[in-house]
Amino acid sequence: MSSIGELGEFGLITRLTDRLPQGPAVELGPGDDAAVARAPDGRVVATTDLLVEGRHFRRDWSGPYEIGCKAAAQNLADVIAMGARPTVLLVGLAVPAETPVEWAEQLYAGLGEECEMTGTSVAGGDVVAAPRILLAVTALGDLGGEPPLTRSGARPGDLVVVRGRLGHSSAGLELLENGRDEPAELVEAHRRPRPPYTAGAEARAMGATALLDVSDGLLQDLGHIAKASGVRIEVDTAEVPVPAVLGPGGLRHVLTGGEDHGFAATVPPGAAIPSSWTVVGRVTEGAGVLVDGGAYRGAGWDHFRD
Repeated sequence: MSSIGELGEFGLITRLTDRLPQGPAVELGPGDDAAVARAPDGRVVATTDLLVEGRHFRRDWSGPYEIGCKAAAQNLADVIAMGARPTVLLVGLAVPAETPVEWAEQLYAGLGEECEMTGTSVAGGDVVAAPRILLAVTALGDLGGEPPLTRSGARPGDLVVVRGRLGHSSAGLELLENGRDEPAELVEAHRRPRPPYTAGAEARAMGATALLDVSDGLLQDLGHIAKASGVRIEVDTAEVPVPAVLGPGGLRHVLTGGEDHGFAATVPPGAAIPSSWTVVGRVTEGAGVLVDGGAYRGAGWDHFRD
């Protein structure tokens, strides 16, 4: 099995990019100094994320395919959360020279297959040598002539709705940290998120006033909507879905666990809400987030907090 160092930078780039199909949003793909992506709307939604080995993933817990899927999913979800359609991913990969080429190939297989779910293309990027693995992913998206769905439009009287699984990744991480791998459903959820990519279009159809990707914990992310919109959000735990598989700490995981990349939105009270969305609270006048009428002890994810 050859290593990346033996193959070399340009050999690796060729090996990886030859496997990447290019969709209609890409006018010029890998192979030049930069890619060229079409922007028919005249505006481009752009987001970027970093995944650092030991911080966001561990190779003894996740395989390269799963890491690639996760890297793509968290960026695609951010574009969806703006009410946009993802079009292009750019991927920067820093990796030790002794890493097997097959590992990088599986990583890009995960990136590519996750992108296929939204018709997105990996159009370019960069590869460098480094002491440990780091992935820098930039996603671009198209609004299709519509206004972006932001965090700042929630109004008193709106309903708070959620879509997708919540708390599973957090519960899976807790299992892995305790040396356990069952229930497998939870461990798999941590290794590979499953964002409901139709959520952006569904939220727009409901007339959503605000929308975001739940990546740092439901309460913390709802706090972003509350602050940006100048409102209070009140969550009713009797309405919050807590699957039995999450166990006795399920509510805590749902309220504070991140990285599932579900979605939370605020919608007008008369909105036609599909069965795939669940009402978990309401928007009122005030500030902050209340749970069952009071403060909730616990926090979501913060990269600079222990």
